[in-house]
Amino acid sequence: MKLLQVNTPVPKDIPLDLPLPEWLLVILLVVSFLLHIIFINLMVGGSIITLWAQIKGLKNKEYDIFAHEIAKTITVNKSIAVVLGVAPLLSINTLYTIYFYSANALTGFVWIMIIPLVTIAFLLTYLHKYTWKNLEKNKHIHIAIMGLAVAIFLFIPLIFLTNVNLMMFPEKWGTVKGFVSALVLPNVLPRYFEFLGACIAVTGVFITWYNNRKTYPIDKIYSSFTRYHIKKIGYSIATVGLALQIFFGIIVLFTLPSKGLGYGVISIMAIAGLFLAYALWYCYQSIICPKEDIDLHFKKIAVSILIFMVFYGGSRQMYRHTALEKHQELVTAHTAEFQKLSKEARENPVEETTDLEIDESLGEIAKGSAVFNQYCAACHRTTEKLVGPPITEMASIYATDEAGLKNWIKTPGKKRADYPQMPGFSQLTDDELKELAKYILTFK
Repeated sequence: MKLLQVNTPVPKDIPLDLPLPEWLLVILLVVSFLLHIIFINLMVGGSIITLWAQIKGLKNKEYDIFAHEIAKTITVNKSIAVVLGVAPLLSINTLYTIYFYSANALTGFVWIMIIPLVTIAFLLTYLHKYTWKNLEKNKHIHIAIMGLAVAIFLFIPLIFLTNVNLMMFPEKWGTVKGFVSALVLPNVLPRYFEFLGACIAVTGVFITWYNNRKTYPIDKIYSSFTRYHIKKIGYSIATVGLALQIFFGIIVLFTLPSKGLGYGVISIMAIAGLFLAYALWYCYQSIICPKEDIDLHFKKIAVSILIFMVFYGGSRQMYRHTALEKHQELVTAHTAEFQKLSKEARENPVEETTDLEIDESLGEIAKGSAVFNQYCAACHRTTEKLVGPPITEMASIYATDEAGLKNWIKTPGKKRADYPQMPGFSQLTDDELKELAKYILTFK
């Protein structure tokens, strides 16, 4: 069975009412996702920084202690991230059911692998945390455990980003052949590297706060590292992360497909970027300032990053809404048409005909009609526009060019802005293409 039995970017929707008003679900999605992503940042960023510090700890024992202190927080942040991930997952499933599940189906096996990958990564972080003393004399093995956990943590967000990106572009569904082809769609990799920058930035700010607590016995934990020294490391990490986030954020803006962009989205993203630049500047100032002023800008940095996340999260939802708006209208029309035909069929039942009777009534175009009903009827009607142009218009354009019609069906381009991109039907045999073209041209 093919992954998509009918290669159309316009499936029928599920005609069920939303459990809550749409605006409330959108707010719930944005707010819950922002809370969730903070702890995802801390989990992924904390793992990366732990691995980095533990490698440095092979030469400097203080960094090994520093890595241990961060490692203690990873499992806690991981648990909070999982709990806070339920609400945004349910919200996006409810608001964008056919889009989210279509993207999941198209990436297939890799999407399903999230469950075992998450389980393995979590177990590795616990193993790393609780074998610190036991593997004291086998540091390379201990570092390898964290290295494997980091590799998995780096891959899992890539799966999510690929799927969330794919769900916004139904016109690409007909061309996607699995995870790898979805991964190379525009904007996926820039968003991923921007995400990694955010993980490092948020973790750096967290390290500064965590080690600045009055109840934190830093003098009993470290031999030579002071509170000032560790806070400076935290600001340095945050500076690197913010610089990466801004750099790749600019690339994200320029690689976003234009169909979801508008002045509102661009303006909000630009404002969000200014807050990020503001945070970057004061992180740098905290590194170079006199020792007594190192805490002077912390609140500015933390608040700026939080404001950025709110603006950026809002702009992503605006982009998603704009990108899918016209497609959702087409799905609504398709669903209404299906319900209308279904109602008529129930109210006016007819006796089923045999295949022989169908062949006799359609004559030489029977095969072409069957191919059309399987692959084309979801988007095309005889004389009226549905998703694509009517059959009569196609027949008029290609009246004397059957070869051109077959070539277009197999590998279509995009001619008109008021029609969505037609998917290609490279899976059709030459005989099926010939019969389909013959059927369409009977309407000229």
